Amino acid sequence: MRNEFKELLLDKGKELYREMPWRHDTRPYYVLVSELMLQQTQVSRVIPKFEAFITKFSDERSLAKSNLADVLKQWQGLGYNRRAKFLHEAAKKIIELSSFPEDSVGLMELPGVGKNTAGAIQAYSFNEPAIFIETNIRTVYIHHFFDDRVAVEDAQIIEKLQETIDLEHPREFYWALMDYGSWLKKNGIKNNSQSSAFKRQAPLKGSMREVRGMILRELSSQDLDYKSLQEIMPKDARFEKALSSLISEKLVSVTNKIIHLTK
Repeated sequence: MRNEFKELLLDKGKELYREMPWRHDTRPYYVLVSELMLQQTQVSRVIPKFEAFITKFSDERSLAKSNLADVLKQWQGLGYNRRAKFLHEAAKKIIELSSFPEDSVGLMELPGVGKNTAGAIQAYSFNEPAIFIETNIRTVYIHHFFDDRVAVEDAQIIEKLQETIDLEHPREFYWALMDYGSWLKKNGIKNNSQSSAFKRQAPLKGSMREVRGMILRELSSQDLDYKSLQEIMPKDARFEKALSSLISEKLVSVTNKIIHLTK
C-alpha cells in the first residue's frame, strides 16, 4: 500500500497543484511569514494579505526595523494578532543572529516557531526531509491508513509519514500533501475529528477574541481615550478582559491616558 500511496500522491501533486507566492519564491522569510499567517487561516484569505505584507515589509530587516503598530495594522483581517507580534520578534531575532537559522533547534528559538512550523520551513525553504504535521497532512494519512480508527495519535501518523516521505524531493512531496488534503476536505473527507490532536475552534461570534479584534481594528485607525473606546465596544464584560489581555501581551499600550497600538 505504501508504494501505491506514493504513486497516488505524485499524481495528485501534479493534478491539484495550487499556485502560491511563497511557493514561487521559497526564501525562508517568505515561508516564515506564510506559515504564521496560515495558522488557523485559509489560503484564499492569506494570499492577498501575504502579498500586501511583503510589499510593506520586503524582508526580515525591514520588518525588524518597523514598529509593532505598523505590523499590527498590516495584519488586520487575519485575526490571532499575537502571530503578528511573534513574527515581528522573530525578524528581530534573525537580524541579531546575522543569518536565518536552518536547523530545527535554531528555528524553534524564533518566537512563534514550534516544531511543526520549523519542519515546514526546513522542507519548503531548504528542501530538507523534515517531519511535521498539520491538518491537511492528518486528513490524508487518516484517510489512507486509519480510516476505520478513532483517536489516531500523531505518533502513528508520523510513523507512516516517515515510511512514505520523498527523501529526494521533500518540498514537492509536502506541497502535494497540502493540496491533496485540501481537495479531500472540499470533497467531503473531513476526518480530523478522528485525530487525538483535534480541537474544535471556538466560534468567533460572542467570544473575547471577537472583542480583541474589534479593539485592535479601532486602534489601527486612531488612538482613543478609555471612554471613547468603551463606547464603541459591545456593552458586556468582554471589553475589560479583552483590553487587559491586549495590554498584558503588549499589543496595546496606554500613554497619558490615551490607548494606542504598541509602537
